[in-house]
Amino acid sequence: MSHIDAAVKIEDISPVKKKLSFEVPWADVKTELDTAYRKVGKTAKIKGFRPGKIPREILEQFYRHEAEDETVTNLVNRYYWEALQEKKILAVTRPEVEQNGIEADKNFTFAATVEVEPQVEPKNYLGLELEKGDPAVTEEDIQARLQEIRQMFATMEEVKEARGVLEGDFVNIDFEGTVDGEALKELKSENYMLEIGSKSFVPGFEDQLIGAMVGETRTVKVRFPDNYHAEKLAGKDVEFNVNIKGLRTKKLPEINEEFVKNFERYDSLEALMADIRTNLEEEKQHKVDADLEMQISDKLLAGNEFDVPESFVERQVYYMVSDTQRRMAARGMDPKKAMDFSLKMKDQFREEAAKIVKTMLLLKGIAEKENLTVDEAKVEERIREIATQKAETVESVKKTLEKDDLLDSIRSEILNRQTYEFLESKASVKTAGTKKKKG
Repeated sequence: MSHIDAAVKIEDISPVKKKLSFEVPWADVKTELDTAYRKVGKTAKIKGFRPGKIPREILEQFYRHEAEDETVTNLVNRYYWEALQEKKILAVTRPEVEQNGIEADKNFTFAATVEVEPQVEPKNYLGLELEKGDPAVTEEDIQARLQEIRQMFATMEEVKEARGVLEGDFVNIDFEGTVDGEALKELKSENYMLEIGSKSFVPGFEDQLIGAMVGETRTVKVRFPDNYHAEKLAGKDVEFNVNIKGLRTKKLPEINEEFVKNFERYDSLEALMADIRTNLEEEKQHKVDADLEMQISDKLLAGNEFDVPESFVERQVYYMVSDTQRRMAARGMDPKKAMDFSLKMKDQFREEAAKIVKTMLLLKGIAEKENLTVDEAKVEERIREIATQKAETVESVKKTLEKDDLLDSIRSEILNRQTYEFLESKASVKTAGTKKKKG
């Protein structure tokens, strides 16, 4: 029996948390304490004594706390880390340590509580019942995308004819709202451009402007939703005075060879249409693959119940908050407001974060069980893709990834993809509109 076996008792608090209780013999404590005092004595400065020549009893009077603190730190670190190695415990957080200090001639006791990676034994992952979407691109898909592009090049024109507001029009309005007869500054605006039918205002507001003429002032009455973000307006009846100052409508360009001149990369309408088809095929295939992975993940989670460390979930929530903040800022939101908004989403992210963590652990377990490994040639291929996307050399990208310890993340990403492909190959897959295909 090793000294660690004699010194430690391990208690499973939960499948993902262990408590290690240690009792260190006084002989080991004394040896460590003597070492600490020798170290302190080399640099200690006490009037009347030369450094390195100060008697132990004097050092104990002036440096007892420093020596004992160092002794405790050294003993905790040594015994804790040796226990993890000998017992093959995969700790995933720093330990929470409880100890009451050192007492002369007594064994030193301490406890360390730590989260551990769960031992996942994947089951129910072969022969999954899956339905795969059809990635085929139709003529209707192409025409719909063409209309989206057409909208991007639309121009705004003043409506010169004498007519009322129609769905799809853009109206220039001044408005002021009152609640219980009180005008509120947050309900007032001038020269506001509103697209009728965009549903960007409180439900019912836009509908009541249909038919209004330029120069007309209308009274619009609406009730704000009970869950409206501004608490003082939630569930309130509001009356608006709205002045219609101007009316514009979109003019869409014709799709012809002249339209193609808006793009440098196309020399004909045929080339534009071909590129639209290619992009749609890639998008649809990506969606089909993503939907299939989601089905696989959902079925794996349904067939495997286990706990995960809270620290894993917290880390995933942090990633999700950071990603949300980055995307909001990229859309033009003030970075601080984007961060405040993202942090408010933490609790909403937690359930999804737990699912992601469980799925990753299951994929890892399946890969180990099925002896799936990553070919380094695929890692090199992924690095080349990143280099192309960033317009950098392969070597510079590789150095950056190594410096930031991201190569393992790329290997994990590739292994997850291979595991999904393995699970699909072993599944019973029904493609939309066809019979099931056995893997």
